[in-house]
Amino acid sequence: MPLFLDDDQETLADTVRPFMASEAPVSHLRTLRDADDPAGFSRDLWRQFGEMGFTGVLVDEADGGLGMGHVEAGIVLEEIGRNLTPSPFIGTAVGAVEALRGADAPLKQAWLPGIIAGETVAALALDEAAKHRPRHVGLKAERQGNGFRLSGEKQFVAFGHEADLLIVSARTSGDGSDEDGVTLFAVPRSQPGITVKAERLADSSFAARVDLDGVELDGSAVIGEVDGGRALLNRVLSVVRAGASSEMVGVAEGASAMTLDYLKQRKQFGRVIGSYQALQHRAAHLYSEMEVARAATLKAQQSLDAGSADADRDASVAKAMAGMASGLAVREAVQMHGGIGMTDEYDVGFFMKRQRVLAEMFGDADFHADRLARMDGY
Repeated sequence: MPLFLDDDQETLADTVRPFMASEAPVSHLRTLRDADDPAGFSRDLWRQFGEMGFTGVLVDEADGGLGMGHVEAGIVLEEIGRNLTPSPFIGTAVGAVEALRGADAPLKQAWLPGIIAGETVAALALDEAAKHRPRHVGLKAERQGNGFRLSGEKQFVAFGHEADLLIVSARTSGDGSDEDGVTLFAVPRSQPGITVKAERLADSSFAARVDLDGVELDGSAVIGEVDGGRALLNRVLSVVRAGASSEMVGVAEGASAMTLDYLKQRKQFGRVIGSYQALQHRAAHLYSEMEVARAATLKAQQSLDAGSADADRDASVAKAMAGMASGLAVREAVQMHGGIGMTDEYDVGFFMKRQRVLAEMFGDADFHADRLARMDGY
């Protein structure tokens, strides 16, 4: 499959790009940060996402969505990254929607309309340790009558403090690292027994520690099969890894565009600094690395949309390549800006902070390089 967008996808990009640039540019992030906004994103903007159809891009048409694919979701995420737009898009419109695809009709009907409308926020409660180790699922879900009782803690739950819905991976049988015995649950955050502690991250977004102390759910909260949720969990991880890769490509694009503008304007010793060959070489190297990351990311999304057996591997390739390329982009951006790049008054530093958070989400480049080398699980 060719690694470029088709006409319909280009049309979507032409719609998303000006919307993000006008409604949620970097100044929007700065305003939220300076106001110490407790949510970390704008609910009004999230509803606008719904009005534009962005939140329903992955929802099947039969469920009221646009019925598009991960390439289209990636187009939205790239523009989110380019503008550093704070939003729960990746956890809600990508991860949670993918999880709910495996749910029964009543569960879909309970949550998807709110997501499509931009009224509902969902969060992925999957990690339990300081580093991303999704193979380990230790949170217990014990059978109780016709339902389950959940006990344990999840960490690094992006926008978990604002979520209406938590997608929780739990251990219904076996030991913590067993492949089988994992079940996914759709848990309303308002359920008694849930305690959420939000922590502001380097990029001024929020992630939460979520404690579930004997949270009681009936059987209708189960997504998919009891004890058989590992395959769905792996699928959810693949799609959010590809999504995070798209956002990192956008972050890299935003940082490099700002840097190229600076190189064309800043003068030193009577010359525009972009005329110096050393800086031209660095810019050319960055461009080539970004193109490789963009191609790897698009390949992963195409594989996911095609249902390819290689989709999981391709998502790890994309996450590793996008992590390395975007890391290079933001470092070069700060360095080429010189002293001003280290100041809070200039926006370039925001790109570095967002890249660092995205690089860690769902596994950093080292995690995925190791995973690809082993090719035998997590």
